[in-house]
Amino acid sequence: MVSFLSALREFFGRVDARLPSVRIDDPDRLRQFLESRASHVTQTSLYGYLRTRAGSRYPQLFANDNFAKAINAAKWNIWLASVSDLSIYAGGLMAKACPDEQSEVARLMNMVVDRILQAGPPAEADSEYPLLAAGVRNRVASCHWDTVTDTEAAFAESPEAVVRWAPIVDQLKELDADIVRNSVRFRWQEVRRELRQQLDADSLLARAGTGDGRGNDMPVTGR
Repeated sequence: MVSFLSALREFFGRVDARLPSVRIDDPDRLRQFLESRASHVTQTSLYGYLRTRAGSRYPQLFANDNFAKAINAAKWNIWLASVSDLSIYAGGLMAKACPDEQSEVARLMNMVVDRILQAGPPAEADSEYPLLAAGVRNRVASCHWDTVTDTEAAFAESPEAVVRWAPIVDQLKELDADIVRNSVRFRWQEVRRELRQQLDADSLLARAGTGDGRGNDMPVTGR
């Protein structure tokens, strides 16, 4: 047990490689940021946990069709939670930067999240996906953006989702749960810093309001 916990802490303590960065000043770039960073955190968290727990047996997991199917289903359920958390955080940053534009922030975030999810369930998703996707929409639609703080508080669902959906026996997940939750929160730290630096809230809201940029014609996500 001690050796596993040490390995898990070491893996999750590594800093993720930075993804390509661009100024986030129109709705399509915001959508791309939310999708790509949610995917990155989802995959590194889930596959990292599985790799660390399985050790040398990790490649064998994917040789089992049923287990590979479970991994893919878990990936999409965790991705939804990651999109949810990052969307709430992004909307909170915009609300803080533009306190007189709360209704526009709400409209923009609902639009962007709808565009992310409009493709429907991926082929690898399970029957939980539609209900979880509806939960993301409901969370964003009911958010009071002026109450969202620039802290890790917005990232409440993705850590729990990794613990819930990772295809690992419950007894082991109970032992790992606190470390896994903390590791997922750690992975969001760089994303939060990146978003603070790149987000141009004034331009983004202005373009969303006028249809400039690509806000009204954002392509369906190519997941």
